[in-house]
Amino acid sequence: MQKVIVAVVQAGSFVFDTSRTMERLKRHCEEAADQGARLVVFPEAFLGGYPKGIDFGARIGSRSLEGRDDFRRYWEAAIEIPGTEISKLGDIAARYHVNLVSGLIERAGGTLYCSVVFVAPDGRLQGKHRKLMPTASERLVWGCGDGSTMPTVKTDFGILGAAICWENYMPLFRTAMYGKGVNIWCAPTVDDRDSWQSTMRHVALEGRCFVLSACQYLLRSQCPENYYPIQGGSPETVLIKGGSVIISPLGEVLAGPLRDAEGLLTAEVDMDDVVRGKFDLDVVGHYARPDVFSLSVDEVAKIPVNYSQSADSMTRLRDVRDGQGAGLSSSRPTVGSQDDQDEKLPAKVKATENVDR
Repeated sequence: MQKVIVAVVQAGSFVFDTSRTMERLKRHCEEAADQGARLVVFPEAFLGGYPKGIDFGARIGSRSLEGRDDFRRYWEAAIEIPGTEISKLGDIAARYHVNLVSGLIERAGGTLYCSVVFVAPDGRLQGKHRKLMPTASERLVWGCGDGSTMPTVKTDFGILGAAICWENYMPLFRTAMYGKGVNIWCAPTVDDRDSWQSTMRHVALEGRCFVLSACQYLLRSQCPENYYPIQGGSPETVLIKGGSVIISPLGEVLAGPLRDAEGLLTAEVDMDDVVRGKFDLDVVGHYARPDVFSLSVDEVAKIPVNYSQSADSMTRLRDVRDGQGAGLSSSRPTVGSQDDQDEKLPAKVKATENVDR
């Protein structure tokens, strides 16, 4: 193994303004690369925004028109995967030659997900994780992920995985990720409580892994004018106060926690410390009791609607796609195979199907 410099970014989004936030992300990647970082982790919902303090006009039994319009704005700021913004992330990662891990709001049809993407130094999208269980009112605007997006990503210095905010309180999810060999645990969050620090130290100690927790630092001034958080409307109001931190496999705080400011934390980590830590605790190895406890993980994608087609139907669909059916022109909508679709995607996003699990 080797020593490597890692970085976490503490910054807030420009809520509902993805293009401005992308520029902020680029600036922080440049700063981290200048300091020698090879891995840069951004907070939860960094692209797309975390709508702290607003309620989307929802009460039990009713939703307001103003709240529906807030959801429209949120949906428009969200990101499709693959898509233009993912290509931009690939360009940034390649320009600064960093492994880039960022929280974002993903748009899939009419549903939003709180997700994390992993982008390689050559610009490839290596993986995506959707938050399994949004917390409390987050469930009003985010869908739940399933077991098909719990990847680990191999780099030349370690194995990355991600747990978003309160996923870190899900012991079975942590165990599933430990079982995949994660040794750099990325924890994008908006939890700025003092108690979050003990959670991060616990995960580091339990998993014998490095923990990189990136939290937002968000001011009311970074939100649109017609945005009314419960915390108040003064531009100086702090909506999320930070608390980003880097922790070793033995629970030592290597950098941070950073509070009440935007900033960058870096640390040089010795990946051999992972092995040193496993000497007396490997919760999915010599410290496990599979004769007493076991965990089954379902990684099959749960698709709401499945369509079955006969061979003849598929032939007709291919004819439609190719414009060869009777009375059909090539300008009609087409249905193609995944390979056909992949050929139309930018090269940087084709590698999604090669995610290490």
